[in-house]
Amino acid sequence: MNFAAKAPAIWRRLVKPVAIIGAGIAGLTAAFDLERRGLQAAVFESGRAVGGMASSFKDAEGYTYDFGAHFVSNRLADALGASDISRTVGRYGEAVALGGRSYSYPFGLAASPRYAASAVAARLRPGAVANAADWFRNAYGAALAEDVAIPLAEAWSGAPATELSPAVGQKLSAGVMKTLYLKAASRLTGRAVCNGYSHEMPESPGIYHVYPEGGVSRLLEPTMKQVGHRIALESRVERIFVERDRVVAVKVNGREIGVSAAISTAPVHLLPRLVEGTDRLDALGAFRYRPMIFVNLRFEGRNLLPDTMLWVPDRSQPFFRVTEAPFSMPWLAPEGRTQLTFDIGCEVGDAHWTMSDEELARICLDGLCRIYPHLRARYIGPGGMLKTPFAYPVYLASYERRRQDFARDTGVAGLYSIGRNGEFAHLLMEDIYWRTLKRMQHVADYVAQEV
Repeated sequence: MNFAAKAPAIWRRLVKPVAIIGAGIAGLTAAFDLERRGLQAAVFESGRAVGGMASSFKDAEGYTYDFGAHFVSNRLADALGASDISRTVGRYGEAVALGGRSYSYPFGLAASPRYAASAVAARLRPGAVANAADWFRNAYGAALAEDVAIPLAEAWSGAPATELSPAVGQKLSAGVMKTLYLKAASRLTGRAVCNGYSHEMPESPGIYHVYPEGGVSRLLEPTMKQVGHRIALESRVERIFVERDRVVAVKVNGREIGVSAAISTAPVHLLPRLVEGTDRLDALGAFRYRPMIFVNLRFEGRNLLPDTMLWVPDRSQPFFRVTEAPFSMPWLAPEGRTQLTFDIGCEVGDAHWTMSDEELARICLDGLCRIYPHLRARYIGPGGMLKTPFAYPVYLASYERRRQDFARDTGVAGLYSIGRNGEFAHLLMEDIYWRTLKRMQHVADYVAQEV
């Protein structure tokens, strides 16, 4: 039962606010849902603007930038009240650059006799699974695992596949029949039907990719209108105080504020530094995130890649993925031009992290031209660069059991962790939304029981 929503107004005024750390999509969704349930939310954002990684801008030359890779479904846009500003994406596909050729993903690779034979052999004689490398070999066959899956997983995570949990592969699994069905639906409808972008809700031909006019940041505008008065910008949460294994207060910009619960969207390895009064979260300090650099380069022409996204499992390349967003969404670049985004996995302070923008642009262009030499003549110049120390959670086998425990419960009453960084999970935007709503039911029930 939703006790908070049924409580009298005077009871609601007596309940201390629920502190929310971070004003990205998870934090804003949490605030909106708690307010709807009759609870007061207090959102503390350390930065000068809301949105987190769901941020975007358009420069003077007509290029639109998104901070982070975002896949927005029409269902999510509708849930956030942004359907009227969202355009339908006509197509979306992936390819793999391998051995001087480009293969469509997944069916182009599956049509290769070498990979098909290896996959069949793995199905007939599956081996034990102790790590991600084993999982890939069982799922795809040794040939595809060694040539594609393992190099990509290692470039993305910065760790050997033998040290990664099998959960890395399990999140990628998708049924062949489902993929065939949704690919066919995409061709018939002329829309980029979602396939593998939501695990919390079912996918069907009626669920397809859209993109908000003006960038992904506009998705949050309707929610901001509802909860903007609850957001404090440039407000850093310095401490979360715990007494008797229960959250009692937070310290914000030097001021202590009593709260009924605290919801964090911060990277989980930072929680032990924030929480005072318990050592239950100390093990989270060992959890790792993969830093990433995203390099944008501009070119004359359009549809320069085989498809929207190109995976590059070549260990000699500085990048492991190249994305041409205007391939699917032409309005993101000026007419007759395009922009390619290169993903470079790195570590804070390493050779790539400390390179200048000019040097990063050069190594990406040189690497691209080793695959497609003719594109050098179309190169215009660099676009924006983005470096983030917390791009993706790294599922190391050494802390897999603790990760699973944390996914169920933080271990501290009244402390919740949501969002991609907060859940330490491989989540896309729609799943962040639905999972946040589910967690807010738990928050409301907890507060009602504690009052």
